[in-house]
Amino acid sequence: MKKYAAVVVGAGTAGIFAALTLTKAGVEPVLMVEQGSSIEDRSKARKPNILKGWGGAGAFSDGKLTLSPEVGGFLGEIISSDRLNRVLDQADKIWLKFGAPTEIFGGDDEQIDEMKNQARLAGMIFVPSPVRHIGTENCRQLLADIENHLSTRCEIRHQTAATNILVEDGKAIGVELDDGSKVLAAKLIVAPGRVGNKWMRGQAENLGLSMRPNPVDIGVRVECPAPVLTGLTDTFYESKLIHYTTTFDDKVRTFCMNPYGEVVAETSGDLISVNGHSYANKRTDNTNFALLVSASFTEPFDDPITYGHSITRLANLVGGGVIVQRWGDLVAGRRSTPDRIARCLTRPTMKDATPGDLAYVLPYRILLDIIEMIEAMDKLTPGIADRHTLLYGTEVKFYSQRVKLNKQLMTEVDGLYIIGDGAGITRGLLQASASGIIAAKDAIKKM
Repeated sequence: MKKYAAVVVGAGTAGIFAALTLTKAGVEPVLMVEQGSSIEDRSKARKPNILKGWGGAGAFSDGKLTLSPEVGGFLGEIISSDRLNRVLDQADKIWLKFGAPTEIFGGDDEQIDEMKNQARLAGMIFVPSPVRHIGTENCRQLLADIENHLSTRCEIRHQTAATNILVEDGKAIGVELDDGSKVLAAKLIVAPGRVGNKWMRGQAENLGLSMRPNPVDIGVRVECPAPVLTGLTDTFYESKLIHYTTTFDDKVRTFCMNPYGEVVAETSGDLISVNGHSYANKRTDNTNFALLVSASFTEPFDDPITYGHSITRLANLVGGGVIVQRWGDLVAGRRSTPDRIARCLTRPTMKDATPGDLAYVLPYRILLDIIEMIEAMDKLTPGIADRHTLLYGTEVKFYSQRVKLNKQLMTEVDGLYIIGDGAGITRGLLQASASGIIAAKDAIKKM
């Protein structure tokens, strides 16, 4: 039974940056285990699992590195803002080293102040978020370069799942793998990603770790002609807008804005939801973004992930996959038909979405929240509430149960770190990267 200085479970962004930090410090031997394929095999696959494999969900994202500590996760609730900014800067420099673009979108102080004022007049909050845009087509090559780099510095096992975290006398000692073998580790860094949230919850329950549910974000992806949003996208690229609705006082936010991008389906298990991409070197005529409503629950219900799954499953039942509806049809109380979509001035970039009625799928509260947000946005960017704007549903962001962690991202079990989206503490590339750095640096100190 081989013993390693450190084992990293999961080769998404968080796990990759943990391994980069460990190997740069000369820690050896280091083992990475990933239940999915290498980035090369993922890229070649006709229908790759977009959540599982080297790079995790980030490999098939549009590669936005959001430099603001206010966006992309909850690390700011665990560590100080000064420390978070330092680690985000360290992570950003590593991305740059492997080929991320040097250009930063985000506007100057005068432009930011003006946009804040305009958003406030429209009943919204504008959150400045400087961003680097890698582009969907460039993400995989960049991640391939990182994989090649790490393959010469640590052992990587693809198509290998961890089944159990091994603990002895309150201390992590390794993991059991799906072939029945066990590997021992002085330090164990677990980065299960979104696809591993169910497994992580089971492991946490078995180990008696303290957890609390995160909210689930439920909504739609909006698509409109790109000129409607150029006032935002030309300067800021990724615009973060928050609105507290009049009727329910719920928080609705924009997410993942893709100038000149395309809407795509996202498959996870038997569920089909919707997402968006944008490329560095090719353009469509449209811009898309998500509108998400944060749904939290109190006793006796404490399973927002299942709630989100149920809504997505209902959309799949009604629409046979992703549903698309014109804004004009939604507010008129009628479904969109193939003929109406064919006459739509916004040409859908997702060709196989089913024309339908989102009112049959989304709860009244969430649907009304989205309607009120679009009406508020129309004051800031006239044309969003045009009858030819398209809404695709559903888009659901699942955030894992949040495990109790200390400031070094270690659990109540000595030597066991849980990081990234699978720990419920990040939801963007840069904060996930930062979580890997934080955990690995602490593991190095304690070795």
